Amino acid sequence: MKKIYYLATCDTCKKIMEDVGISAQSGFQLQDIRTQKITPEQLGEMKTLAGSYEALFSRRALLYKELGLKDKKLTENDYRDYILKHDTFLKRPVVIMNGHIFIGSEKKNVEALAAFVKQKAT
Repeated sequence: MKKIYYLATCDTCKKIMEDVGISAQSGFQLQDIRTQKITPEQLGEMKTLAGSYEALFSRRALLYKELGLKDKKLTENDYRDYILKHDTFLKRPVVIMNGHIFIGSEKKNVEALAAFVKQKAT
């Protein structure tokens, strides 16, 4: 399976997809998480591959500060619930490819994703 969870309005997501060659034409399922909400089952699959809900959780979201979450001790269930309630809490993009997961837009993650996609294309 080749799938990406992203926001169509996010310039960073669009740039990563373009740079790495992720598109429907390249065999990826594209899911804009704003228009097609993440299901609990999908999030559970991501958690299995990532190891935790916390690994999928974005502390950069504006709501993180607005809700005062930085001052709270969050549990795995809290991370899960916040991601399911507000798409902004999912680190984006999330790419699942051949049983591997790549989370977020940090340079090292994007480089690893690009290398993996290139390797699988050859």
